[in-house]
Amino acid sequence: MNSKKLSLIPLMLCFFAMGFVDLVGIASNYLKENLHLSDSLANVFPSLVFFWFLICSVPTGMLMNKIGRKKTVLLSLVVTLVSLLLPIFHNGFGIMLVSFSLLGIGNALMQTSLNPLVSTIIKGNHLASTLTFGQFIKAIASFLAPYLAMWGAMGILPTFELGWRILFVIYLVVGIFATLLLAGTPIEEEPVESASSLGDCLKLLGKPIVLISFIGIMCHVGIDVGTNTTAPKILMERLGWTLNEAAFATSLYFIFRTIGCLTGSFFLRVMKTRHFFIISILLMALGMIGLMVSQNNIVLYIAIAMVGYGNSNVFPIIFSQALLSIPEKKNEVSGLMIMGLFGGTVFPLLMGFAADAIGQIGAVIVMAIGVAYLAAYIRKINA
Repeated sequence: MNSKKLSLIPLMLCFFAMGFVDLVGIASNYLKENLHLSDSLANVFPSLVFFWFLICSVPTGMLMNKIGRKKTVLLSLVVTLVSLLLPIFHNGFGIMLVSFSLLGIGNALMQTSLNPLVSTIIKGNHLASTLTFGQFIKAIASFLAPYLAMWGAMGILPTFELGWRILFVIYLVVGIFATLLLAGTPIEEEPVESASSLGDCLKLLGKPIVLISFIGIMCHVGIDVGTNTTAPKILMERLGWTLNEAAFATSLYFIFRTIGCLTGSFFLRVMKTRHFFIISILLMALGMIGLMVSQNNIVLYIAIAMVGYGNSNVFPIIFSQALLSIPEKKNEVSGLMIMGLFGGTVFPLLMGFAADAIGQIGAVIVMAIGVAYLAAYIRKINA
C-alpha cells in the first residue's frame, strides 16, 4: 500500500505537466497583440490545441491496450517537451501553430492515459476525489502560466530576450523532470483481456451515460478554455485596461479552480456528489450572469472566481461517473471522455465569431449555453 501511495507522486507531477496546456489562453492573447490578430484568428490557437483531442483520444485508448498506460503517459510527455521547445527559438504564426498542435497531441495522449493509470492504484469511490486532487495539481500549472508570461513580458524574470516566452523554458525544465521521475517508478498495471477496435470504442457512445458524459465534458472544457481566453478581453473591453493589466483575470480564474480542486477533493469524500455538483453549477450560472452585465472590476473579478471554483470539479465528477459505469472498458471510455475535450476547439471558435459580431458578451452567451447543459446533467449523477 505504501509503495502504491509513493507511485502517486510522479503521477501528480504528470498532472502538473498536464496543466501546461492551459498556457494557450494567455499565450494566444500575447500572440494576438504581437501579431496583430483578430479575436477569431487569435482563438485559432486554443481551438487548434483541443482539435487534436477529437483525433487522438480514441486511438490513444487503443494504444494503451497494446503498450500499457505508463508507456503511453511517457510518450505524451515526450511530445509535450517538443512542443515547449519550439517557441523558444521563434514565435512566428507558423511555428506557433506547429507548437500548439504538438501541445494538443501530447495533452490528448496524457489526459487519456493518465486518469486510467491512476485508477490502477486508487479504486472505487475514492477515484473521483483522487482525480480531483490531480486536477488541483494541474490547476497550479494553469494559474502560474499567466504570471510567468506577464513577469517575462515586464522584465521581472530574467528572460534571455525571450520576453513572455520564458514560460516555455520553465515548463520545459519541469516536464523533463516529470518524464525522468515517471520512467524510474515501477507501476503494476492490470492485464488487458481483449483489445477493442475503433468501431468497438465508438459504439460505446450508444450507451446513454457515455454519450451525455461526453457532451458534458465538451461543455466543461469549452467553459474552461473560454474563460481562460476571454476573461482578460472582457476587462480590456469594458475597463480599457492593457493586456498586462488584464492578464491577472486568467490567473484569478485558475487560482479559484485550484482552490476548488483542493477543497473538492475533501467535499467529495464527505458529501453526496450530486449535491456538490449542484453547488458547482449554481456558482457557474451566477458567474456567467456577472460576466454578461457588469461594468465593475470587482464584480467581474467575483464572477470570474465563481466560474473558476464552480468549474473546478466538473471534469472528475463526470469522468468518474463514465469510467465506473463500464469498469471493464476503462481505456476505451477514457479515450471517449478525453475526446470530449474537443469542446475546447468548438467553444473558442464560436466565441470568437460571437465576440467579433457583438463584443465579449457574445462569447459569454456561448459559455452560458454550456452551463445550461451541465445543469441538465445533474439528474444523471448517481451518488
